[in-house]
Amino acid sequence: MYRFLFSSKWLGYLLLAAIFASACVFLGRWQMDRRAETLAEINRVVTNYSAAPIPFAEVREQFNTLDPAMEWTQVELTGTYLVEGQRVVRNRPLNGQPGYEVVVPFRLDTGETVVVDRGWLPIGNKNPGAPDAVPEPPAGNVTAVVRLKHPEPELQRGAPEGQLASIDLAAYSGQLGYPLLAGAYGQLASETPPAAEMPFPFPKPSTEEGTHLSYSLQWFAFGVLMFVGFGYAARQQARNAAIDAEDDDESPEGAPRTAAGAPRRRPTPAPRKRRKATSEEEEDALLDAQGY
Repeated sequence: MYRFLFSSKWLGYLLLAAIFASACVFLGRWQMDRRAETLAEINRVVTNYSAAPIPFAEVREQFNTLDPAMEWTQVELTGTYLVEGQRVVRNRPLNGQPGYEVVVPFRLDTGETVVVDRGWLPIGNKNPGAPDAVPEPPAGNVTAVVRLKHPEPELQRGAPEGQLASIDLAAYSGQLGYPLLAGAYGQLASETPPAAEMPFPFPKPSTEEGTHLSYSLQWFAFGVLMFVGFGYAARQQARNAAIDAEDDDESPEGAPRTAAGAPRRRPTPAPRKRRKATSEEEEDALLDAQGY
């Protein structure tokens, strides 16, 4: 009944179904990988974001090479801001609004220098391409609590004077002319004493898982449904073939059949062409109609 599945046409259908299902599995696994990355980020935020600050001396090596598990860890720094090295980082949207981030070198009491991202500023109305004003950090000795963040890669684009295209610590150090601890920077959580004016603080990262799980399940379901559809089509084909076979069995015995076994229809005879009546026959027919 299902021998037609071995035909080239149906084998081609099966190959297409297998290719489509494989693509669905690949996309489903990709969504699962993205979900795993999101869950790992959520776990770091939940574990580190609000934990008690750790003194710089205990996590100094993290500013050379940041362990991904330590991202968002709060660290307490003591030192002074180097205001002359302050920069704004371009193209930093927040809640859908374009703006800038303010980064400042922070000279620790140990003599080492790290970078502190003090917050966000909207685009300016007075000077195109720059914020209207950049609040200065507090002067003198400051105790700052920052959250560890990975540095950003270098972007293949420039920036106006006093600005950075990204938080690329190596490039930033080249501009300043003195070394920075370039393995991590700190996103400001609080500082003492506080500044008179502050950039907008950063919001807490989202801990929503998102839709990766539902998308992955949808892709897996699409892959399964492709084979379900193939099976349904094959069943319908077999059912139609069975109906055709029953019709053949019910045909009259002895009826001529084709090579495939179907009854052969007799050709319908062509109608005979009528002979035109002669003049004498027409006169006789007229007299008969008049009663003679």
